[in-house]
Amino acid sequence: MGNLQWGDIVLYSIPALGLLGILFMAIKSAWVTKQDAGDENMQELAGYIAKGAMAFLKAEWKVLAYFVVIAGALLAWSGTLVETSSPIIAISFIIGAVLSALAGYIGMNIATKANVRTTQAARTSLAQALKVSFTGGSVMGLGVAGLAVIGLGSLFILLYTIYVKSVGASVNGVEMEKALEVLAGFSLGAESIALFARVGGGIYTKAADVGADLVGKVEAGIPEDDVRNPATIADNVGDNVGDVAGMGADLFGSYVATILATMVLGRELISKDDFGGIAPILLPMLIAGLGIVFSIIGMMFVRVKDEMGNVQNALNLGNWSSIILTAVASFFIVNWMLPETMSWTDSARGVEVTRMGVFWAIMVGLVVGALMSIITEYYTAM
Repeated sequence: MGNLQWGDIVLYSIPALGLLGILFMAIKSAWVTKQDAGDENMQELAGYIAKGAMAFLKAEWKVLAYFVVIAGALLAWSGTLVETSSPIIAISFIIGAVLSALAGYIGMNIATKANVRTTQAARTSLAQALKVSFTGGSVMGLGVAGLAVIGLGSLFILLYTIYVKSVGASVNGVEMEKALEVLAGFSLGAESIALFARVGGGIYTKAADVGADLVGKVEAGIPEDDVRNPATIADNVGDNVGDVAGMGADLFGSYVATILATMVLGRELISKDDFGGIAPILLPMLIAGLGIVFSIIGMMFVRVKDEMGNVQNALNLGNWSSIILTAVASFFIVNWMLPETMSWTDSARGVEVTRMGVFWAIMVGLVVGALMSIITEYYTAM
């Protein structure tokens, strides 16, 4: 195939991989919703928690809407001041903010459903309880990754076509810099919502937690999280808006920022490849997209056979399988997409980048991530 053909295939496959993640997310969400939600009392309490969490999000979104509009207008104005930017950065910012809020909502919505269903499933078996709880958690994971890959991939296709491809500009020129600068607005929007959602939700979480403790222990003299304490509902609402919705938006923002940072570095490399020189920019998005596929495969290994099964070992098996698949696939993808050596656009740096150097950088990231997981697990178990 020619340069443009391979480049187009990889370019358009990236949003498709994101759509695959969203499709599996919808399937998993529908499965969780069909599970037994318990008796009438359980469903009533779960309903109160869901309504309270949604009420908080609506109130938070109203305030954030003003922020997004004002910040978007300022970004549009700033985009007219420099050659390497554009007023379109405001649209990119708004899309990032909306998808970040959506990622948080997806996680919170499924959490309020999965919580009570996991409780009911635990009455039957450990295996079923793990299946329900893990499937509910996977909905947010797939939603975050899927929305990020779709958003970044689709926006990059649009901006690359407008600023670079349509005018036949160089991949390493100012036009590509402009495209990535505008794309950075997407990351800024995602991170902005993540900041407010995480901090705002976290403050509410802690306030509700302390309030419930004071009411129960000090005033009523009952144990923490006692069913007789109505403030426990507010405490659970706080857990959902801070630890789930806020975390979802936070993960979305961080995930987008890390991919985009690598793409910016890729623009600084002169690559004589079969993708029109764009391979170093496409590589981070492609690995992220394939990571969704490997995560789906890894989820299939997370299960316990009986009541004596080790839940942590089951989770580790899914985690390690996805890590190994990513490592193996990255080796072949890097060798396929990148040339043997690449030089920097700034010749003063003087050091060439090799494709194996890129692969080992990926491996370092995987190893560090695995070590963080192992260390956290060890100290949590102490």
